[in-house]
Amino acid sequence: MNTAERPDVSVVIVSFNTRDLLRECLNTLAAEAGGVHYETIVVDNASRDGSADMVAAEFPAVRLIRSAVNLGFAAANNRGFAIATGRYVVLLNSDAFPRPGALPNAVAHMDADPRIGLGGARLVGRDDTWQPSARLFPSPLNDLLSLSGLSVRFPRSRFFGRVDRTWADPGEPAAVDWVPGAFSIIRRELLEQLGYFDEAFFLYYEEVDLCRRIKAAGYTVHYWPDVVVVHLGGESSKTLEHLTLSSSGAQLTLWRLRSEYLYYRKQHGLFTAWLAKQVEQYWHALRAWKNGRHADAGRRAKAEESQAIVTLIKQAWRETDGGRVSPPRPW
Repeated sequence: MNTAERPDVSVVIVSFNTRDLLRECLNTLAAEAGGVHYETIVVDNASRDGSADMVAAEFPAVRLIRSAVNLGFAAANNRGFAIATGRYVVLLNSDAFPRPGALPNAVAHMDADPRIGLGGARLVGRDDTWQPSARLFPSPLNDLLSLSGLSVRFPRSRFFGRVDRTWADPGEPAAVDWVPGAFSIIRRELLEQLGYFDEAFFLYYEEVDLCRRIKAAGYTVHYWPDVVVVHLGGESSKTLEHLTLSSSGAQLTLWRLRSEYLYYRKQHGLFTAWLAKQVEQYWHALRAWKNGRHADAGRRAKAEESQAIVTLIKQAWRETDGGRVSPPRPW
């Protein structure tokens, strides 16, 4: 491919049973590209709702990869990265919709500063409610601030609000530790240099790990408020205090815990992985004991929830051998 034909951006979208949202995502992308020369790559993770067939029928220009199995987020994106030809790679969730100017502004920011390795958007809900868009790297202390609710109780504090940078003005751009993978733009040459997502992570922590590797290579990670993306994930409303531990919720919690221990062991060693496990395990043991003493049905439900999470913590630690090995895919 000659330089004139080379797109500025390769947009990689991983699809898993979100056909109607994926259609909206692709239509929004086309409407709001703002003159940016881009290609779209959809990697379908063995969806059962006809997502791949919809893309083939309605978006023939999209480069479609059909996986026969659910590869998970990291490995599926890597399939897309491998065939991307753009100067930049954009990760876009199928439930994320760029607002006008998002893509052109992201490209302009990357072009303006070659030291930026990865950039992220201001994530909002459909009603413009704020979502965490720029975060501090995980640590046992940061985990405790989130678990305890102190980060929510004191959002304007630079210490207690550090995890999601709730103390910061969301209208100000900033160099940050990491940004969520709902939307991010990455230099493709840097991605090739560092290697793609670590496929040990089936779901969760893969973007944290990549941002840490980007910063270790001497590049920066940035948050831009003028790159606005609507995201339906609703992460700002997800807290352990309000988690309903259904069978699917238990599965996602188990996946998160596995990835958490893999991340801590890889980046910080066995002791930090063990310490992170202890923080969450003892927090939930205390929560179960505190709420289990009450006759109120709601309090007892919280106790049962925490008891279930303690069981999942022990299971995840065992299945990853303390964060040393990733269980066979698909998880």
